[in-house]
Amino acid sequence: MKSGKVWGTTQLIENNSSLEFHRIEFKSNHCCSEHYHKTKWNGFFVESGVLMVKTWQEEPTETRKNMLCDQTVLRAGDYYKVEPLKWHQFVGVEDGVAFELYWSEFSGDDIVRRTTGQKID
Repeated sequence: MKSGKVWGTTQLIENNSSLEFHRIEFKSNHCCSEHYHKTKWNGFFVESGVLMVKTWQEEPTETRKNMLCDQTVLRAGDYYKVEPLKWHQFVGVEDGVAFELYWSEFSGDDIVRRTTGQKID
């Protein structure tokens, strides 16, 4: 099922406990909202057209509206990922199609110990 957006359309291909996978059709001179994800990575693989991904290190405030912004331009075959908690936005430079992925990483060091293992006599 396709969902309309101001910047184009998104079609959910897969959604499970490990990832979300979308096909997006984006329009030139249109953008998504500036946002971040608390725990999810956000990846973009461009099939056609030109897509720019903007990223900011922190949220702009009233006193710091002109924050440093990185701009990565993606063309057919290019891939880029945005880490959790990083403000980002995609912008259509030329009409196109991309695949958008979301996933959270499993952390092997997520254990919090209250005691240590020991031999019990």
